[in-house]
Order: sequence, then C-alpha cells, then structure tokens
Amino acid sequence: MREIKFRCWVVRDSEDDEEVIPYMGDMREVESYINPFEEQRKGNIILMQWTGLTDRNGVDVYEGDVVALDSNGVERYQHGVVCYDSCQAKYKSVPPITYKTNAGNGGWTGYELRHYCEVIGNIYENPELINS
Repeated sequence: MREIKFRCWVVRDSEDDEEVIPYMGDMREVESYINPFEEQRKGNIILMQWTGLTDRNGVDVYEGDVVALDSNGVERYQHGVVCYDSCQAKYKSVPPITYKTNAGNGGWTGYELRHYCEVIGNIYENPELINS
C-alpha cells in the first residue's frame, strides 16, 4: 500500500492570530490542527499531497513544488510546477505559464513527472520561480 503524506503552507496558526508569517510545515509539526481538512476549508492552511516520488537527490516531491527537468540532456533546467491532473489521474510537471492560467482546474498540459527531476523550491516559498 502506498504511503500517503501531506505537508502544509500555514497561513494562520490559530483562530486568534491576525497576522502570521506564513511557513511550510510537515503535518506532524503543525500541532494546533486537529482536523487539517477543516483548517484548509477555513483558509488557515493549504495542503499539498506527496506524489509518491522522490527526486534524484532523494527529496520527497509534493504538489506545488517547482522542479527542474532534464528533458533531453541539452536543456537542463526547464522549470515546472507539480500538479495533479484529474483527467489522467496522475501528477505532472506543468510549465509555469500554464499553471498560472489554469491553477486548480485539473486537466493540465504538462510532462510526466519522473524521478530524475530535481526539486528547486515551491510556489509558496519561492514565487519568483514561477513569475520569471
């Protein structure tokens, strides 16, 4: 059976926090949340599921990660955002422009996610990777 893991982008740490510096955390590190799915619905956190893959350096690959692709050995660092394609039921690496125009709508045009990609950041902590 495949292991299911999540990490989250924490926007608010509790109901009382008016402003918090957002941070990335493993679900086990976010102690204040008993029901993370309810907290996501409220907008306190953004959940990102593990794809089941690790990159070439052994780093877990999650939804929302930005990866560098080695497409043909010549164009080494082509960037993509890891997204779930609900039409094909698999994770893909999507070009940043496609991600920004279709964010959250599934049915992505992208590349199959492979273990030889390299995680170079994520869309929350490194927005400059998809805005360039």
